[in-house]
Formats: sequence, C-alpha cells, structure tokens
Amino acid sequence: MRTIDWVDGAVEIIDQTLLPDKCVTLRIHTVAELVDAIRRLAVRGAPALGVAGALGVVLADGDPGQIAALRAARPTAVNLARGVDQAAAHLSEGREAVLAAALRVRDDELAASRAMGERGADLLEGDRLRVMTVCNTGGLAAVERGTALSVVQTLHERGRLAEVLVLETRPLLQGARLTTWELARMGAPHRLIADSAGPYLLARADVDAVLIGADRIAANGDTANKIGSYALALGAERAGVPFIVVAPESTIDPDTPSGDKIEIEDRGPEEIVSIRGVRIAPEGTRALNPAFDVTPHDLITAIVTERRVIRP
Repeated sequence: MRTIDWVDGAVEIIDQTLLPDKCVTLRIHTVAELVDAIRRLAVRGAPALGVAGALGVVLADGDPGQIAALRAARPTAVNLARGVDQAAAHLSEGREAVLAAALRVRDDELAASRAMGERGADLLEGDRLRVMTVCNTGGLAAVERGTALSVVQTLHERGRLAEVLVLETRPLLQGARLTTWELARMGAPHRLIADSAGPYLLARADVDAVLIGADRIAANGDTANKIGSYALALGAERAGVPFIVVAPESTIDPDTPSGDKIEIEDRGPEEIVSIRGVRIAPEGTRALNPAFDVTPHDLITAIVTERRVIRP
C-alpha cells in the first residue's frame, strides 16, 4: 500500500487522523492544504514528510514564500526540510524538472525502506523474535513498508517473528491507531501495551529487541524520536536488550552536532487534555506536550540505514 504519492497533478495521501476507523485518501492541490495536512498529522513520519516536502515544492510553482512555509511546517523532522531543498534545487530548470526531482525523493525512500528491512533483519539473531516498538514506523510513515516496521515485516516474511509489542504512544496513539492497523494488514502477531508497561516488560526479559524510527539523527548519533523512546532505551540498556534505530540516511543531519541542538516540537496542551476530541482533564488544566525526546548515542546499540549499520 502506497500512503503518499503524486497522482494526476496532485499529492495524494492517506489521512492518518481518520485511521483506524476509516481509510480515506485526500487529494491535495495547494501548499496551504499540504501544510495543514502536515501540521495536523494527516501525513507524518520522517520519510513521508520528506516526500511530502518535495512534492509540495511542485505545488508551490516557484513561490518562495510558500516554499519557506512548507519547509518550516514541522521543525524536528529533518527530512521535511531536506525534501523541500532537494526539489527546490531544480526550480531554475522548470516545473517538470522539479517534479522529476520530487519523484526521485519518493523512489529513494521506497528503495530505502526495503533495504532497511533486510539489513535490520540480518542484524538480529534468533528465529522466534519478540520485538517492541513505539509510535508508527510503517508504510504510513515512509510511503511503503517503513523503517523499523519494515524490519518487522521482513522478519515476518522470513518466519522469524514471534510477536510485536506495540506501545500505544500517547498522546495521539499512533501505536494503537496506526501500527496495530498496519500489523493486522500484514498478518503479523502483535499485542498492544500501555506506554508505561514497556520498561517493565524489558526488565522481565520478555523482549528480544527494541526497534524504533527517528525524526532526526545528530552527527554524534544522538537520536530524536517519538516521546517515550528515551525511557525504552534506558530500560533496554538495563536489561541488556538491543536498542536499534532504523532510519534512512536522509534522517542523519551532519549539521546538528548533538541531540541538545535538536529543536523539540511542543504541540500544545489540547492533545494532552483530550483524546480524539473528548476532554479527559478539567477545564483550565495546563499541559506540557513535547512531541519527541532525544536518546543519547551511548544508549543505542546500532543505527540501521539503507546503506550501513552504524555503531554509535
């Protein structure tokens, strides 16, 4: 299933905010529509954002203000800005050249997803593996197959997967809503767990590996990913469980020296005080909502990309 693409002059995306209740494809014709889709997480996931950014430059038709707005739509994921820049580099050559560059970004991510899945599966040892993951790192986040979930899919296809333990991923429940939906579609065995159960299950030796994605990897290997990843890294390190980051080379940012230089997006209080429009906290409750955290490189066993395995 391809979750973002260029079709007949428009960007088509699966609206992730409506899953798992409905699978709806949106056709996006303007940069303003695309920026809105990015900000409200109708399209999300670092590789998918890179593709969205590149395709959005085609919609911008050379307007520098629209291109700048698109580039800044979400600050933590480096792929968005990089995808915009890759397509915008061809503006002087005309719209068809920009479109060709954007489609190369898409095709590169498709190839990277399959390569990461194979490389990650080769790295893990064992025949009946129980793995843990947080947020959503499947085709919804990366056009097809995904990053960490591509490793899961490859393990499943090779008959080496016993089970996936999926963190719900508060506050927006990407694990509960999206990852379980994708795992069910691929027929992979899985169970959903509360976020706070992850470190406990690691301590009980019920997990063989933790697989996560990344929104930005600093030059020293520090990794920004969905909030909750750092707690899993601490639990994995204490339990002696491999903690593996799976992300394309495009997510590595050599211009950011370390994790303390990564801008962490705060998405505001509403996502914390309500769930899918239903208020769960008293009126007037204040909230803090960092969407990501940073795992220091010394807690990461390996970073798997489409080209290599990095040992930070």
